[in-house]
Amino acid sequence: MVGAAGRGTHRQLVLVVVLLCVSVTAAAFGFLIYRLVVTAWPPLALLDTTVLDAAEAHVSERPWLVISYQAVSRVTVPIVYQALAVSVAVLLLWRRPATVRNDRERFLPALRAGGRYVRHEPVIRTMLLRFVTFVFPAGAVWALLPLIASRQLSAGAGGYGLLFSALGVGAVVGALGLGAIKQHLTSNSILAVAAALFGLALAGLAFTSSMWVAIPLLALCGFGWSSSVATVTSELQLFLPGWVRARGLGVLLMVFLGTQAVAAPLWGLAVQQFGIPAALLLAAAMLGVSTALVGVLPVPDSYQFDRSPLAYWDTPRFTLAPEPTTPVVVSIRYQVDHARQAAFLAAMQSMRRSRLRSGATRWEIYRVGEDPRVFIEQFEVATWEEHQRQHDGRLTLEDKAIEDATFAHIVGRPHPEHLLPARAVTPTPPDA
Repeated sequence: MVGAAGRGTHRQLVLVVVLLCVSVTAAAFGFLIYRLVVTAWPPLALLDTTVLDAAEAHVSERPWLVISYQAVSRVTVPIVYQALAVSVAVLLLWRRPATVRNDRERFLPALRAGGRYVRHEPVIRTMLLRFVTFVFPAGAVWALLPLIASRQLSAGAGGYGLLFSALGVGAVVGALGLGAIKQHLTSNSILAVAAALFGLALAGLAFTSSMWVAIPLLALCGFGWSSSVATVTSELQLFLPGWVRARGLGVLLMVFLGTQAVAAPLWGLAVQQFGIPAALLLAAAMLGVSTALVGVLPVPDSYQFDRSPLAYWDTPRFTLAPEPTTPVVVSIRYQVDHARQAAFLAAMQSMRRSRLRSGATRWEIYRVGEDPRVFIEQFEVATWEEHQRQHDGRLTLEDKAIEDATFAHIVGRPHPEHLLPARAVTPTPPDA
């Protein structure tokens, strides 16, 4: 940061690099905060903790931004950055006690497992898509606020700080009032109302040149912003099972910051081509589309789902001893009467989703040519260690309900087998 404030021929390049480093650090810090929240609080308290986290972020951040802008307007920029660098150095000196965990997953397999869960869970994809439709147009206010302050409102650094503070005040009100709002509206409705209010505020901002009109409009934007972010974050945390919750929040954070990163230059280009009022009206129209998605991409209230782990699979008994890194193919044989085969195959689509999101990398359903009543389900898991995690903690009550609904169409019991690579296992002694 000190380098960014220095003078030299490469000042702009240094500033870009420093801002990139700050963004990466902020993203990592945000993920760590999410990780601490999801592990320290029970699921039913996640809405309250998310609201408090959002309020705390705005309460702690906005006053310092106002102070910074006031300082920039009165002293030189290097002094402000040097003071900020000192505060960062103090944080770097802090150390937390080290902890040792033997059950921790390896980084890359854990990352792939989290990505598979998000990819194969339609509810999560719906939440993320709905979130993008809000963040992309709403991000115009963050990208264009310096131009709005300087060009449209003729405000200096101090005025820009007041405008930014107005966003923070509205965000705090939205965060603290979200609990009361949830008693009367569903999460789906809250997202629609927040997008509508944000759009109306942007439309009003496009036509005003008064600082005192812009301040309440920006407060309304802050209200819509924090209401949407806190609602999506809390619903995602409540829906995700514990084993993948932090990874799912990492995906949410990536989508959140990535959407803003893509939106900011595009809104800058829109201003360059059409002007500030036209860009704000375009963003308001897109927020109107986001509001209309209330019936097309509904976000459920996740408190109704039980995401507690449920270990209900039988423990396999092997005469071969697989290594933790040995890949495994699980093959399950079913016998299904002809009259129930259509319903069985339809139920198997939900089974496919359950297998893939809990750890399988490939899934297929086959029919036996010699016996038209016999079906064979096969799914592949990358390692035996990951398949054990399926047995021990990745399945939930929903997965069991999917299996029960599928097994209602079969004759007798399913017959599972674990297929291991012939050269990757060693026989277990007969007396083992």
